[in-house]
Amino acid sequence: MTGITAGAVAAATARPPGSRRSSRRRARLRESLVGYSFAAPNLVLLGVFLLYPLGLAAVLSFSRYSGFGAPAWIGIGNYADLLSDAVFWRALANTTVFTIATLVLSLGLGLALAVLLDKPLPGRPVFRTIVYAPIVVSGVASGLIGVLIFDENTGVVDKALIAAGLPAVPWQSNGTAAMVAVILMTVWGRTGFNMVIYLAGLQGIGPELYEAAELEGAGAWQRFRSITFPLLGPSTFFLLIMNVIYSFQVFDLVFVLTGGGPGNATTMLTTFAYSEAFTTRMQGYAAAIGMVLLVLMLGFAAVQWRLNRGRDVTE
Repeated sequence: MTGITAGAVAAATARPPGSRRSSRRRARLRESLVGYSFAAPNLVLLGVFLLYPLGLAAVLSFSRYSGFGAPAWIGIGNYADLLSDAVFWRALANTTVFTIATLVLSLGLGLALAVLLDKPLPGRPVFRTIVYAPIVVSGVASGLIGVLIFDENTGVVDKALIAAGLPAVPWQSNGTAAMVAVILMTVWGRTGFNMVIYLAGLQGIGPELYEAAELEGAGAWQRFRSITFPLLGPSTFFLLIMNVIYSFQVFDLVFVLTGGGPGNATTMLTTFAYSEAFTTRMQGYAAAIGMVLLVLMLGFAAVQWRLNRGRDVTE
């Protein structure tokens, strides 16, 4: 009799399945509202200072606008003009060469320094700080430092070359030399960041893997090729995306160091867009250049994401 009574009470007090599902939905809704309330300030800032200006730039890229008066809608006219603009193609080629060169050099040096400074060396913290220090220097300051180093008349490099009995390099009047100067200053500024990311990746590789490989007779190069480099894949993927985005957006260093010259030899897409927007006052045309730059960066990021998807997933 007692068992029957207890079962009846339990059945009477139990919630119906529909009520439990409704309660779970309300709980999930409350959790979502709490999460969005914390994210709301950042979402508002993101919308006001990024998405809204981006939308305006996209609309402006289909217009002829000089900064005064109302924009005149011309459809794809700006994009059609880009296809026949020799300076645009030169800027695109310069940006591509600059991106590839800085990517290879800064990633290679960053990885080499990370492997070296991951070992117990005397004064290791000091060397890490010295290598990382340039990343905190602004692009304008880096450009000014580059002027002091590579100026044809008063630069440190040319003075050293002349003192050694070698001919001076025309850093400002020769297009190739000017591009080399821009690349070297960029590599100087980016290597420290790459080194720190690679160091973080190296800290996550268990020493037992190297010990097992060494017991199997693997040399230093074999251990690096078979263990270190593959396991640094997620770090390399992150650095590829970040460095390419930075290279496509580089402006201040180039603007201060070379101004895009000589003869558009160091003109990048960003400096070309700036010149069109604020020198020739073709702001709709400059917006179209910006949209092309955005599409290129998003396309590269999408390709890299697809190629590297799942590589950092461990069993």
